[in-house]
Amino acid sequence: MPPMPSKPPKVPRLRWDDPLRALDALGSLWSSTGLPSVTAGAAQAVAAPYRTLFTTLQQLLVGKRVTVRMGDHDVTLTVTELDSELEPRGLTVGQLGEIRVAASDLEWVDQHLQSAVAVLRNVHIRPGVPPLVIAAPVELSTELPPKVFDDMLRQAAPRLHAQLNADSTAQLRWARRPGWGSLEVDVDVVGTTLWVRPRALLTGQTRQRRWKLPGRTPAHPVPLPDLPHGLLITGVTLGADSLQISAMLPEWRMDLPLQAIRKSMLELPGAMPFPWKSDQ
Repeated sequence: MPPMPSKPPKVPRLRWDDPLRALDALGSLWSSTGLPSVTAGAAQAVAAPYRTLFTTLQQLLVGKRVTVRMGDHDVTLTVTELDSELEPRGLTVGQLGEIRVAASDLEWVDQHLQSAVAVLRNVHIRPGVPPLVIAAPVELSTELPPKVFDDMLRQAAPRLHAQLNADSTAQLRWARRPGWGSLEVDVDVVGTTLWVRPRALLTGQTRQRRWKLPGRTPAHPVPLPDLPHGLLITGVTLGADSLQISAMLPEWRMDLPLQAIRKSMLELPGAMPFPWKSDQ
């Protein structure tokens, strides 16, 4: 069993009939072809069920294993944070705005990540049967530890050993003769390939000397692990003992499983959450 998060979000305890009434109200609203316009006086009444539902989802999902369908892959993860500002004006027309989701222990196919953060922008609900939750875009960020970076490099260049340093630099060494010196490198990403470009030669052990290399020094390609369909790598930077990667999904949507939410509400607090399935 994955470890529970050390500091789960503080959410108020609800009477179990409150979220069910909120779900009934929203279900009736979403079943129409469009969202009605409301007066200023009715805005708060329309927004309240959304807030109640979101708070209930926090209780259902935070600290639990969830499966999200992305393209052809099921991504299984543990939700550690679910947060949103939930602006009142947006809620009256089904606009949830920006939602931040943090997760740990992400798994898909034979890949694994320790943690990741997703920021879902322009989140809104499209009425219908079933209603759709849509976010565009979704921005993701994660960190690869030194061992993962080294393993990726070894698959592409078995004779080299990669080292990530606390001062946000990276070095390559000859695997059989690490004492011969090292190459200080920059990293960049194009498509699904990580490019490692030498920028300086470091020699000596007790008294190290640094020799700057020409800008035209060729880069070495390192294939990135397979990513869920549609996920685009947008940047990679060297961090303190880690490789920081950012990615983007142009659009993500999923059916909102009202019956599964209702069932989980009735079984709180001990129920395991339902799997989330999306078509993106």
